[in-house]
Amino acid sequence: MKICRFLKGDVQRWGVVEEGAVFAVEKSPFDHDPSAGLKRTGESFRLDDVRLLAPCAPSKIVAIGLNYRAHAAEFNKPVPEEPMLILKPSTAVIGHGGEIVYPSHMSRRVDYEGELALVIGRRAKDVPVERASEYILGYTCFNDVTARDLQGKDIQYTRAKGFDTFACVGPWIETEMDPADARIETRLNGEKRQDTSTSDMIFDVFTVLSFVTHVMTLLPGDIITTGTPSGIGRMKPGDTVEVSIDGIGRLRNTVVERRPA
Repeated sequence: MKICRFLKGDVQRWGVVEEGAVFAVEKSPFDHDPSAGLKRTGESFRLDDVRLLAPCAPSKIVAIGLNYRAHAAEFNKPVPEEPMLILKPSTAVIGHGGEIVYPSHMSRRVDYEGELALVIGRRAKDVPVERASEYILGYTCFNDVTARDLQGKDIQYTRAKGFDTFACVGPWIETEMDPADARIETRLNGEKRQDTSTSDMIFDVFTVLSFVTHVMTLLPGDIITTGTPSGIGRMKPGDTVEVSIDGIGRLRNTVVERRPA
């Protein structure tokens, strides 16, 4: 099932995407009995006639650094012994079709990082690995936009990854997929830049979720983004970046100049 959040007119709604159409549902997927499913209202719209929003509104985004072997090699870094946690603020979130604002007042190098992200379905604390799947609502595409020059300059990565619009999420949440061997592809202006399977992850999705919940409580709608493969690269204003994941779909965003305050 593909769960989306969308605007029709000025009204924000939840829906299920099927065959080019959006079927409105009565409640948020975080506000119902999972065993009962999502009840449809009877209304439907062409997908092209609605505006897709970020498919959730996380209280926080936990990004995992250096979680692909080839990406660690790309940066000449050793394979980490445990997941490396980075926080991105909720104010960084934009959805499919949203604009990434280039922070030219501070950075001269902004990169794309295509990633598989998981969306938390219910409150999660100290979750054992073998039960991790019970806490995942589903999966989505993510672009962990990063000011690479600031990442190298700062001791920690908050500034490099925390600018407004630096967390691209969407286009929807897929509730039925196998995250163990899914292809991730990132294209910049139509040219393929990243193409890797999630099987190259150092720490799998369930290990990562368990690890994070032994550090902090995750709330419904929170996001864990599971690291980027090799092939990261620079973006500039005017560029279009697309992150595609087998079984989910394609997230597309454009890069724009920062407007004067």
